[in-house]
Formats: sequence, structure tokens, C-alpha cells
Amino acid sequence: MRLTHETVVLRLAEPFRISRSVTTAREAVVVTLHEDGSCGSGEVVTSVRRALDAERITTALDAVHGRFGSVEELVVGLPGLLAEGVPTGVVDALDAAALDHTGRRDGLPARALLDAPTWAGVTTAATIGLVDAETALARTDLLVGQGFGLLKVKAGSPDPGDDLARVAAVRAAAPGARLLVDPNGGWDRVLAVDLLEGLAGLLVEAVEQPTPPGRPDDLGWVADRVPMPVIADEDAATVADVDALPPGVAVNVKLAECGGARAARAMIARAHAEGRDVMLGCLAASSLGIAPAAALAGLARWVDLDGHLLLADDPWTGLGGRDGRLAPAEPVGLGVRPAGVSGGTRWTPDVSGGPRLTSGGSR
Repeated sequence: MRLTHETVVLRLAEPFRISRSVTTAREAVVVTLHEDGSCGSGEVVTSVRRALDAERITTALDAVHGRFGSVEELVVGLPGLLAEGVPTGVVDALDAAALDHTGRRDGLPARALLDAPTWAGVTTAATIGLVDAETALARTDLLVGQGFGLLKVKAGSPDPGDDLARVAAVRAAAPGARLLVDPNGGWDRVLAVDLLEGLAGLLVEAVEQPTPPGRPDDLGWVADRVPMPVIADEDAATVADVDALPPGVAVNVKLAECGGARAARAMIARAHAEGRDVMLGCLAASSLGIAPAAALAGLARWVDLDGHLLLADDPWTGLGGRDGRLAPAEPVGLGVRPAGVSGGTRWTPDVSGGPRLTSGGSR
């Protein structure tokens, strides 16, 4: 097995603001595994919150290189890498590349390798950042016109009145849409209950991480007092975190946070065993970075996998989503390919000069 990687810049179409930060671009490291004439790729993106920059990513990958003799050995070793402290995003990318490689080699979709349900297309949320009410209304009009019926509205503004006005504007522009609200931990628990009681009148379906992370009991306190489900995000990165949540609190599973699709599958199984609903979330990433989570979409109540739709120029294609529905174009591996490569064309990554095309079927 040979491992290669390449760093690229992913620029957002416009600045994306949440309660704790503003993002305009991030670096992504594309990891590719080569073995037996087949290859598979995965992606890890940089994260300020997790102190994960491109240098730390490539250093971790270089340390992994040569440790495993085959893709199968790498898969067996993934839990050990997490235990050693290899960044979860790096392990996620390695796991994704292994899924893509094995699926392409064996003619199977990643979903089948993860024992996840079959789905032909799934609704994803589109996210509206911390913008003023007028801008939120205009963006909602555009998204509804494109076909989105599930919208997530960011909250956590310094003035709580701005949050109420933003959600009200979205509801006015999309009276029939399903609405989620995400303050990214920007409210204390008393304010959360106060605001959510008002937002219930706007038919908000669920709220994601209303209170600051690190105090999961606060999520339970809020959940006991509001009419909509409360979803843990920053407070739910591992199976152990799921076990520590108060009863009834739902779980947002992010592959970059837990360490890949296989780790996510275990988290989802534990959540379901405890009677918890599941959301699938993501970071701003390319279609390659989003695709492993999409393979698990049939296991989630809410799917929020629109990170690739935030980009000005996605270097990968095949996942869909512009009309609110994800539908991988290829039936093998992760179901995506480099932009500009037509379906049914076999491609072999070449980090010195981009995808190298060869004749033959998709594999």
C-alpha cells in the first residue's frame, strides 16, 4: 500500500459567520491510498477550533506512512491511531480513503461496507449564517426556489432579538419548510429556554447545542423545558460522550470529530440503542469530504451535509445537493470524482499534477 497526500485551498463563496467565528476559506489535505491497481481518496480540512492546521495534518500522515502493509491492515489499525492521539480529522480521511479504495476495488458503495441502509436520495439542510433578517429572507427565497425544504438557521448573536428576527424572517419566506436552529453554544440555559419558547411559535423543529459545551447536563435541563428536541453537537464527539448525555438528548455525529465513518457508525448504533435521535453534520469541505457521512444518511433523522455547497469552487463532484437532495452519482466507493472527470472514466490521482485519466470502467 502506498499513501500520498496533497494540500489544496477551499474558498467559500462568501464569508460564513457563526456565534464563535467567521470562515472565508480553509485548507484541505486530500489523502489517497494506492494498492493492487486501485485507489481511494479521503479529505481532512483544517480547523481553528481543534487547532488542526495543514502542517499538523501532513506531519500526522507522514508518521502513518509505512506503518501498514495493506488497506485492510490500516482499517484494523484505525482505533489504535485514535488511541495514540492522531487527530480525528486525519483518521477520518484515512478511513474515507480506505472505504473509497475498497468500494472501487470490489464494486461496492461505501454504504454497503458500513452496513447502512440503501437510499436513492436524501434531503439535506441548507444553512443560513449569522446575517441580518433582510439578508436571511433573501437567502431563504433563493434556497426555497432551488428546492430546499429543510433549513438550519444559525443563532447566538450578541443581541438575542437578532436571533428571533432572523428565524422569523426565514419562516416568513418559507412557511412550509422544516426549520432547525443552531446557536453553537451561544446561549446560557435560561436564555435558551426563553428564546426557544418563542421560537416554538415559529415551528422550529429542533435546536442544536443551545448551551456552551462542557456542561452536558445543561442540555438536559433545557430539553426538559422546551417543546422541541435538543441535539448535542460539541458535547458529542465519541461513544463515551453519547453515554454521558442526559436521557432524551439527540446526537449530532460529525465524522471529522469522532474519527471517521466507522467510528460514526458505532456512535449511531449506541445512540439508537439508547433511544436517541441522530443528526449527521459536517464542516465546510468538498464533496469528497462530505461523501463518507452521506453514506450513513439512511440512519439519521436529520441530515445537515451542505458543507460542499458553501464553496466557491468544489474540486470534487458527484454528490449533488444543489436542489436540497444528495444523490451520489457513482455506485462504487464514496460515489464522487474530481471535477472535470466524466462519469464512467477510471481515474488515478497523481499528486504532482492532479487526476490522471486512463481508459476503462469506473473502479
